[in-house]
Amino acid sequence: MTRLPLPPSLYADTAVAPAATPPLDADKTVSVAIVGGGYTGLSTALHLAEQGVEALVLEAQEPGWGASGNNGGHTNPGLKHDPDQIEADFGAELGRRVIEFAYGTTNFTHDLIRRYQIPCEARQNGTLRAAYHEASAAAIERTAQQCIRRGMPVTYLNREQLREMTGTDRYIGAMLDTRGGDLHPLSYARGLARAAISAGAKVFGETPALSLRRDGTRWRIETPRAVVHADKVLLATNGFTDDLWPALRRTIVPVFSSIAATAPLSDAVARSIMPTRPVLYESGHITVYYRIDQQNRLLMGGRGPMHWIKSPNDVAYLIRYAERLWPQLKGVAWTHGWNSRLAITGDHYPHVHEPVENILISLGCNGRGVALSTAMGAQLARRLIGGPKVEIDMPITGIKPIPLHAFWPVGVTTAVIAGRVRDRLGI
Repeated sequence: MTRLPLPPSLYADTAVAPAATPPLDADKTVSVAIVGGGYTGLSTALHLAEQGVEALVLEAQEPGWGASGNNGGHTNPGLKHDPDQIEADFGAELGRRVIEFAYGTTNFTHDLIRRYQIPCEARQNGTLRAAYHEASAAAIERTAQQCIRRGMPVTYLNREQLREMTGTDRYIGAMLDTRGGDLHPLSYARGLARAAISAGAKVFGETPALSLRRDGTRWRIETPRAVVHADKVLLATNGFTDDLWPALRRTIVPVFSSIAATAPLSDAVARSIMPTRPVLYESGHITVYYRIDQQNRLLMGGRGPMHWIKSPNDVAYLIRYAERLWPQLKGVAWTHGWNSRLAITGDHYPHVHEPVENILISLGCNGRGVALSTAMGAQLARRLIGGPKVEIDMPITGIKPIPLHAFWPVGVTTAVIAGRVRDRLGI
C-alpha cells in the first residue's frame, strides 16, 4: 500500500522528523502484537519493552497519522463524568482507582516526556474548563468542589479572574486544574515511537492488519506483505476501528474534530488573549477548545464537518467565534485548517474489552486522548504481562454495539446543529 499524506495541519509542517517505521516485509513471531500506532499503541509498546517483553506495532499509515498527531494538543486531566458520578457508576473501590488514575494522567504523561526527553513543546500551565451559561457554571463549580474535596489542585474562578486569564468577558465561571497543559501532538507521537523503538519495540508503518484469527496456540495477523504470529494482541485503533474484530466498530461513533490555526501573533496580541498560557475548553453542548502555542499561534478547535477538510475556510465558524472572543484578531491570517477522527462511546467512558483469552482492546478516549491514552499504555502493558489476575484502574467490560449505529452520521450532524442552537440560546 502507499502511505497516505498527513492531514494538512500546522503540526505536519512543524513536527520533529519521524522515526524510521518501514513496512513489515517478513513474517514475525512475537509475544505481543499491537494494532494501531497512535498514543495508546505506542505507549503500550514502550511500557512492554521497558519490561523486556517483545512488542510489535502495526500501523496502517505512520505513527500519529490519525487523531494522535492531529488533536488540539491539550493534556487534560480527568474524564467527562464528575468524580461522584464515577464512584456511583463503578462502586467505591474501583471508582476511587478510576478517579486517581484519570486525574493523574497528565502528570504521568509529562513525567514520561521528561524521562525520555521527548521534544514536543510540552508545558503544564493548567487546564481551564469554562462556562458562559449559569447552568454550566453551576455544574463546573460542583465538579470543582468534588475535586477539591479529594485533595486535587483545583480552583474555581469567577468572571473577573477569567477576564484576566483569557482576555475576554465571555466566561462567568471556570475550573482551573494546574495539572493540565499542552504539547505538539505529532512531535509527541513521533517521540513516543522513537522511545518505544529505543526500548526494544518494533514499529512498522504502511502495514494495516487485514485479518485476525486464532492459529493454534497463537494469534495470526495477516498484513499486505507478511504474517505476524503473536501470543497476545492489543487492538488500539480508536476512531479508525474497522471490522478486524466482530462488532467492535459498532461500539464507538467516529467523530471529526477540527482545528484552525493563526499565523504567529504579535507578543502584545498573544498576551492580551492568554497571558499565562493555560489551555481552555468550554462546557457547552458543542465543545470549543483553544490554546496559544509556543510560537504565539492561536489554535481553535471544535466540532466541524463530518468529512476531511483542508483549509481554515472549511471551519470559518471557529474563526468568527475567535473574533467574537477577541476583536483584536480581525484581519489576522489563519494559515491552517484540518481535522481527524476520534472515538466517542455511548457512555462517554473509555472502553477496555477482553472478549477472549489473549485479546485486549482499548478505545474510546472521548476527546481526552493525549494524556489518557498515554497513561492507559502502562495499564494495558501490565494486563498483557500479568493476564486476567492483574487488575487495572479501568473497568473491563463486554463489547456492546451502539443501537442504530448505522445512522450515526445523521445523528452526529443533527446533534451538532442542535447543540449550537442550544448554546446560542443559553439552554
